[in-house]
Amino acid sequence: MTPDQPRTLRAKAGAILRVTSGNFLEQFDFFLFGFYATYIAHAFFPAESEFASLMMTFAAFGAGFLMRPLGAVILGGWIDKVGRRRGLILTLSIMASGTFLIVLVPGYETIGLWAPVLVLIGRLLQGFSAGAELGGVSVYLSEIATPGRKGFYTSWQSGSQQVAIMVAAGLGFALSEFLDESALHSWGWRIPFLVGCLIVPFIFMLRRRLEETEAFNQRRHHPSLRQIFQTLVSHWSTVLAGMMMVAMTTTAFYLITVYAPTFGKRVLHLSASDSLLVTLLVAISNFIWLPIGGALSDRFGRRPLLIAMTLLAMLTAWPALSLLAGAPGFGMMLGVLLWLSCLYGLYNGAMIPALTEIMPVEVRVSGFSLAYSLATAVFGGFTPAISTALIQFTGDKAAPGYWVSFAALCALCATLWIYHRSAPRLQPATK
Repeated sequence: MTPDQPRTLRAKAGAILRVTSGNFLEQFDFFLFGFYATYIAHAFFPAESEFASLMMTFAAFGAGFLMRPLGAVILGGWIDKVGRRRGLILTLSIMASGTFLIVLVPGYETIGLWAPVLVLIGRLLQGFSAGAELGGVSVYLSEIATPGRKGFYTSWQSGSQQVAIMVAAGLGFALSEFLDESALHSWGWRIPFLVGCLIVPFIFMLRRRLEETEAFNQRRHHPSLRQIFQTLVSHWSTVLAGMMMVAMTTTAFYLITVYAPTFGKRVLHLSASDSLLVTLLVAISNFIWLPIGGALSDRFGRRPLLIAMTLLAMLTAWPALSLLAGAPGFGMMLGVLLWLSCLYGLYNGAMIPALTEIMPVEVRVSGFSLAYSLATAVFGGFTPAISTALIQFTGDKAAPGYWVSFAALCALCATLWIYHRSAPRLQPATK
C-alpha cells in the first residue's frame, strides 16, 4: 500500500457518508410512515372500519411514489445538466420540507379535512424529491468507484437505507417499551418523526461538503433539459426494462421492512415490540447482504446473480410466507424474512450497478431515476396496500407472496432481454 492510499480510502469513505446521508433521512421517514400506519390512520384518516382507515393511509403512502417519476424526470434531468452536488442538495431541501410538514400537522379532530390534505402534500413533496435522490446517489457512487468495485460502492446507497431502518426500528422498540399504548396512539408516534427533523441540519452540513465527480467535470457537453427529455424518449425501451429489473428490489424491500411491522401486528397478531425487533434484525441482514451482492457481481458479473435471485424469489416467496401464516411466531417470522432479506440483498447489490451501466451517460441520473421511480410507483410504493388488499379479499395470509413472485418474474424477463441485447457491452462489468 502506497502512502497516499489510506488518505484516498478515507476520502472515498467520507464521500460515501456525505452522499448517502440523504438516503438515510428518506428511508427513515418512509419506514416510520409504514410502521406507524395504524396510528397515522387514527390521527389523520378516520373511517368507519379499521380496514378502510388503514387503506386510506397506505394510499397516501403510495401517492408519494406516484410523484417519483415526475421528480425523476425534472430533478434527475436537472442533476444531469448542472451536476451531482448541486442537485443532491436540492433534493434534500425538498425532502426535508415534506418531513417537517408531516410532523407539524395537527390531527383530524383539530383541523378537520386539512389534516389528511396536508399530510398528503408532505408525502407528495417527499416523493418528488426521492424520485431523483436514489438515482443521483447511485450514479455519484458509481462515478467515484475504483475500477472493478462499482458494485461494492453502489451497494452503500441501499446500505444507508438499512441503517435508517435500524435506527427507526430501535427507536420504535424503545418507545413501545417505555410508553403505554394510549400515549403512543395520541402523541408518542410523532417522536421518531421529530427526531428525523432534528437531524436535518447535520445532513445538510454533510451534503454541502460534497465534491463534484470527476466523471461529470470531464464531460465536454452538458445537455439541456430538452435534450435530456428527448434522449429519454428515444431510449424508452431501456428505461422500461430497467423499471422491470427494479420491480423485484422495490417489492421485496417494502414487504420485508415497511409492511412487515404492520403485517406482524395486524395479520399475525404479534406484539409491536416483536414486530419491530424482527424488522431491526432484517435491516441488519440487508446491510450485510447488500455489499456481498455488489462484490459478487463485481467478481462474477451482474447477470448470473440477477437470474439466480429472481428464480429463487419466484419459487420460494409464497411457500415461505405460507409457513409463516401456518405457524405465526417471532422465530418463524424472523426466519422467513431473513430468507427474503438474503434474496433482496444479493439481487439489489447486483441490480443497482447494472442499472447505472445500461443507461446512456448523458442521461445517467434521469434515466436511472425514471426507471427506479416507475418501478417504485407501480410495485414498491403500493406493496403495503396491495398486500393488505390481497389478504383481505383472498383470505390467504400468505397472499403477498404472489405479488413478490410476479415482481421477480418481471425482473427475470427484463434481465434476460437486457443482457441478450447488450451482452458484449455489459459483460464483464468492471468499470
